[in-house]
Amino acid sequence: MFVVDQLIMLAAILILLGILSSKLSARLGLPMLVLFLLVGMLAGEDGIGRIAFDNPQAAHALGTLALALILFDGGLQTPVQSIKQVWKPASILATLGVLITAVATGVAASYILQISLLEGLLLGAIVGSTDAAAVFSLLRNAGINLNSRLKSTLEIESASNDPMAIFLTVGLLEILVNGLKPGVGLLQLFLLQMGLGAIIGLAVGYGIISIINRIHLQASGLYPIMVTAAGLLAFGVAANLGGSGFLAVFICGVIVGNARFVFQRTTFLFHDGLAWLSQITMFVMLGLLITPSSLLTVWWQGLLIAAVLVFVARPIAVLPVLKLFGFNSREMTLVSWVGLRGSVPIILAIFPLMFGLGSAELIFNVVFFVVLISATLQGSTLAWVARKLKLIEPLPAKAPATLEITSLGEVDAEIVEYTLSDNSRAANRRLARMALPEGVVVAMITRQEKVIPPRGSTVLQANDHLFVVMKNDYKAIVEQVFADKGFKPAKVATEFRLKGTSTLMDIDWCFGFNLALSHADMSLEQLCKQQLGDTLAEQQQFSIEQYQFTVAEMVGERVTTVLLHVVAQTEADTASSGADNAVSE
Repeated sequence: MFVVDQLIMLAAILILLGILSSKLSARLGLPMLVLFLLVGMLAGEDGIGRIAFDNPQAAHALGTLALALILFDGGLQTPVQSIKQVWKPASILATLGVLITAVATGVAASYILQISLLEGLLLGAIVGSTDAAAVFSLLRNAGINLNSRLKSTLEIESASNDPMAIFLTVGLLEILVNGLKPGVGLLQLFLLQMGLGAIIGLAVGYGIISIINRIHLQASGLYPIMVTAAGLLAFGVAANLGGSGFLAVFICGVIVGNARFVFQRTTFLFHDGLAWLSQITMFVMLGLLITPSSLLTVWWQGLLIAAVLVFVARPIAVLPVLKLFGFNSREMTLVSWVGLRGSVPIILAIFPLMFGLGSAELIFNVVFFVVLISATLQGSTLAWVARKLKLIEPLPAKAPATLEITSLGEVDAEIVEYTLSDNSRAANRRLARMALPEGVVVAMITRQEKVIPPRGSTVLQANDHLFVVMKNDYKAIVEQVFADKGFKPAKVATEFRLKGTSTLMDIDWCFGFNLALSHADMSLEQLCKQQLGDTLAEQQQFSIEQYQFTVAEMVGERVTTVLLHVVAQTEADTASSGADNAVSE
């Protein structure tokens, strides 16, 4: 019992140290994985912690679980639009590119380490995949924004190249240890792994979406757990049937992440935290597993292999593929440089230890050294290289940061928290000037430690947190009201149920329309009375250019609610391009 208590305390301390070390990532320009590894190494038997950990089986089991959760979260955050945009170059890089990288690195490793060609190829396969999380955490920390095609290519390649590296590693180990035939046997293994992985990932993904939108759970916290279980189910079923569990869990994540389901934002936040916990736990554990003094015995070999990987293997795998798809030389250079090695190579380096390969310890130490060099060298210079290549673009306008707080039971409504950015449309405007749809209520505003009563005269400020009660189908419209100036929603609303007191100028400001013309201060109620005159009544309609107005509700002679319908959406999009400059506070 005492040992268990100590392990819990030790695990908590190491995780906290890992989290605190992440604060240094932006300052030092290093990927967080390097800092997490260093925490583990410092706590290990050669470090100040003197913790002896030498259990490859436990490290493999925990690492596989962590990696599955990380890939699932990567799938959840991968838009289908990004995949459609770059699936051809990204898929070739994730398969053929990994193979070329593995062969080039493996041939060099066999000569440098004086091991057999197959063992060298095994080492090349192990370091064949890149680490998406490391790359984009660095880009985000440095405030770097790339064009959508380049960014999507890096994301999809990094997220999808792990199954190929895992297949090559397992296949080569089967040849080395179990005598698998390199030709037909390896091809059958590839088709089985990829085919089953893809099919099961799709089946489980679509299955859980159909279930989660029909089932009614009493506790809202069970929905994120249900989604997690579905991802692990995809991994487990695929792996047990001989398919690629990692491909299955990633595809399942993509299907779930691009569907609409209850408590979606809560689920995404839950998995983001779970992925971070998995990364910290995995890298700290791998840092404990390595004996730092053993790296000194392979330092020069590791440097040579890392140089071949970074300056030879990666470029010859990337340049011909991207040239074929019309990328320019600057973009190809950046993709070649963005080849950080991370969690997957170290996890795969445990495989030879478990298979009992004679050169397993040498391969593990070299791989660990190569990952450290790659992550440190490429990670610390990534932002500098992107700037030198002049590939950095201005940050795009964003939707407001949102948090789905709760669904109001059987009522078709929920409470959502919005956080205003410095560039938000709502910043420095009075709450009454925000053309919120009829029925949307700002229940509370928090500003730092203060609670601000939500009155019409309240001036909203950047970093304010607004707690808004609304119907579910109003989300897209309300998001647009609090978004950054110039933000273009993925799904453009065409109908707006607005208050009669909302002025045309405020509607223009919030939704990017061009209604005001010479009547900027006119309200919707006044416009209806002007246009309809004596025929003013509920359900009466009139049109101005592409905008159709319907009197939805009246109280006595007052027009309380107006339904605004955008008839010609293409014209509305054209008009919206100048809307942010059309009206000023």
